[in-house]
Amino acid sequence: MTAQSAPYGSWASPVDVGLVAENDGRPGWLSHDGESLWWVRPMPAEGGRSALLRSRGDGAGPAEVVVPAPWNVRSRVHEYGGRAYVPVPGRSGAAVVFSEFSDQRLYLLEPGADAEPRPLSPQPARPAGWRYVEPVLAPDGDAVWCVREEHVGPAPTDVRRALVSVPLDGSAAGDESAVRVLVVDRHFLACPRPSPDGRSLAWIGWEHPDMPWDSTELRVARIDADGTVGPAVTVAGGRDESVVQVEWESAQTLLLLSDASGWWNLHRLQLAPDGTADGVPVNLCPRDEEFGGALWQLGMQWFAPLPSGDVAVIHGGASTRLDVLDPGTGQLRSGGDERYTEWAPTLATSEAGVIGVAAAPDVPYAVVGAAGRIGESEDGSTAVQRVLPVPSPRTFTGPGGREIHAAVYPPRHPDLRGPDGELPPYVVFVHGGPTSRVPMVHDLEIAYFTSRGIGVAEVNYGGSTGHGREYRNRLRENWGVVDVEDCVAVAQALAAEGSADPARLGIRGGSAGGWTSAAALTFDDTFACGVIMYPILDLAGWRTGETHDFESQYLESLVGPWPATAQRYADRSPINYPEGITAPFLLLQGLEDEICPPVQCERFVERIAGRGVPHAYLTFEGEQHGFRRKETIVTALQAELSLYAQVFGFTPADDVPTLALTT
Repeated sequence: MTAQSAPYGSWASPVDVGLVAENDGRPGWLSHDGESLWWVRPMPAEGGRSALLRSRGDGAGPAEVVVPAPWNVRSRVHEYGGRAYVPVPGRSGAAVVFSEFSDQRLYLLEPGADAEPRPLSPQPARPAGWRYVEPVLAPDGDAVWCVREEHVGPAPTDVRRALVSVPLDGSAAGDESAVRVLVVDRHFLACPRPSPDGRSLAWIGWEHPDMPWDSTELRVARIDADGTVGPAVTVAGGRDESVVQVEWESAQTLLLLSDASGWWNLHRLQLAPDGTADGVPVNLCPRDEEFGGALWQLGMQWFAPLPSGDVAVIHGGASTRLDVLDPGTGQLRSGGDERYTEWAPTLATSEAGVIGVAAAPDVPYAVVGAAGRIGESEDGSTAVQRVLPVPSPRTFTGPGGREIHAAVYPPRHPDLRGPDGELPPYVVFVHGGPTSRVPMVHDLEIAYFTSRGIGVAEVNYGGSTGHGREYRNRLRENWGVVDVEDCVAVAQALAAEGSADPARLGIRGGSAGGWTSAAALTFDDTFACGVIMYPILDLAGWRTGETHDFESQYLESLVGPWPATAQRYADRSPINYPEGITAPFLLLQGLEDEICPPVQCERFVERIAGRGVPHAYLTFEGEQHGFRRKETIVTALQAELSLYAQVFGFTPADDVPTLALTT
């Protein structure tokens, strides 16, 4: 069949906006209790809640929803949350302890026909004021140990954290004194891990202004016979070294991910009988590639020890793979289906082998084990599969000759092509973080645009993970400069090589990507329009109280010391230069966002108003940082397509509501 000619952007596509919204997010937070596999799955059509699922054995059986609606298995520690549940022994089989999003209390559920979750942790005086994450079963089996975040004052930085023990008998639900404080140590705590013999506890800690990818310490303390945790010692990590995961290999040996070499590699550390380090960590597989990543959510897991003594590891750069490492030889062998090009940082192990969450450009994220894909269908519809984009990993050249890593998704529709002589519009997708990365995977949101004739370029700009500490450090004190320059360079290179229409280039991003998008529209004229989602727009405001505790001093490294470099904060903030924006834009914001609160968008819109710049500002009740509800995702995507149609000059094939732009 000969492809028919139609203007780029106007192609009819089987990738319906509802389909995109219903499949937003990926499964995660795997656990195996010896009998069943557990995991969390986002449910956009159920108010954006996170559901807990279970499959008997190693996933060969059907998946069942263990925690039904409206329960929402999600922690708010650091606002980004993390592993919010742990399977525990119950009176008649496996039970589960989980954090409920609405009140942030811990609950115990013993699955059954009439089972209802019952609270384990006390109700704080301040709603959702005590938050729990990364629970593990205590050595005696009578409690869960976890990170607790306590909000103690009106400011978002009025926060205390501790490792605590919450009894499983429910005695703490009405008596807060029954919650036992185990460790008060660093301001930030992660990865609590009791040793196999129950005599030691390891964890990761760090202090402001560091982020966990800057400098962390691996701490170890002895556990007394009465369960009291003794004084801690630092056994690894420190200044300019990031330890992001630790697990016990034996009662005296730790496995840890450290970037001491400039790359997150897997190390082994032997402990002396007194719990101090017996020597220095030994790199088990020295490679210029990442075996870890940025610890944005507590409980992320890039490796898992196996009963054989080997270690399952996720590693790579532009793409990742699951392999098995022999710690004795440093040799790697395949540990997962090699058709998958990306493995999410979550692993579980069972007698049958390693279970992970994986995807590829033509295969959506799913739980994957020895039995294949678990709880998910093998493929989407044939019509959708036919129009999925085929990404190309690219390395572009930026200012000063520096390398810029990106993935380019050209428009693709087997039945349609652009008119002769017409170049397609392209949109640069800017990831959040900014210490993060975007993988090349099945992404219906990207396919929504490429199947309609709009190209997409995802840029892993300087500062992104996946390419070592030196690449990450490019953004130090250069946020708003390097990220913008790299996105501009990729867009201009695509235009120069004849892949993209230079007059129809757009940029879009959320969170830190929203910042970069806004800064690019303000300080550069490459892009004809932009979509700015839940962004940072005012650096000084964000640094002085308009964000949560976790990132409240992130700008110390990204921009510079405050207040010594206050002028730099002012000079780079789009909110201070409304006259710089002349291109149409769409601004999207969740009204319950504690990370990038609506106040910044509101000030920005006030300063833009009346300047003759076409724009729209859409807000969403019940949404936090990032959109989770089906109806929100549908509205946002349709508004985005309408913006591109109006600016790039095409008529969508869909019946898309016209976005009303004001000046």
